[in-house]
Amino acid sequence: MMDAVATTDFIHVFEPGAEASRPPLLLLHGTGGNERDLLPLGRMVAPGVSLLSPRGKVLEGAMPRFFRRLAEGVFDEADLTARTHELADFVAESRKRYDLPAPVALGFSNGANIAASLLLLRPEVLAGAALLRAMSPFRLPPKADLAGKRVLILSGALDPIIPAQDAERLAQTLSAGGGLVDHRILPTGHGLSQGDVGLLRGWLDQA
Repeated sequence: MMDAVATTDFIHVFEPGAEASRPPLLLLHGTGGNERDLLPLGRMVAPGVSLLSPRGKVLEGAMPRFFRRLAEGVFDEADLTARTHELADFVAESRKRYDLPAPVALGFSNGANIAASLLLLRPEVLAGAALLRAMSPFRLPPKADLAGKRVLILSGALDPIIPAQDAERLAQTLSAGGGLVDHRILPTGHGLSQGDVGLLRGWLDQA
C-alpha cells in the first residue's frame, strides 16, 4: 500500500490489487471521514481489487467532505458541480498515473452523493457505482447517458437523514438515463450493516 500522497488535486491512498483486470474501486468517504476510512470495506467486498481513495477537500469545521452544504440535506449545488469536475479530473489523472481501467465508485453518504453527481455530470469516468445512503444531489438533475452502467443503491429504511422518497427519486433519475439500477432498502439506519456488506460483495462479484 502506498502512504497517503498529495497531488495537485487530492490527498489519497492507492492500494494496488492483484486482479488488474477487474475495475478498481474509487472509495469516497462520508462527512468527517478520510482517505483511509473505506479501505477495510473495499478489501472486504472486493478482495484483490485495486483501491483508490481520495480525501474530500472541503472542511465543515474540522470534518472533511467532498462538497459544501448549506444545511442538512441542502447542498451548495454550484460548489457540488465544481467539486464533481475536480474529482473527475483527479480520477482521469490517477488512471494514467497508476495505469487503471475506469473505476467503480463506492461511496458512503457524502461520498455517495458526489458519486451520484459524477454519474450525472461526468459519467464517462466511472464504470459503475455503489451508492450507500445516497440522496439526489441536484434539485433539477441534469440528463446523463448512463446506458449500460451498473448502479447499486443501498438505503436504510430507518435512516433519519435521507427520506425514502429522495433515494427513490435518485434511482428513477439514474434509470431514466439508461443506468442498470438495483435499489435495495435495508432494515437499518444511516450506518452500514452486515446486510450492506453482503449485498455489495454479491453485486461486485457480478461486475
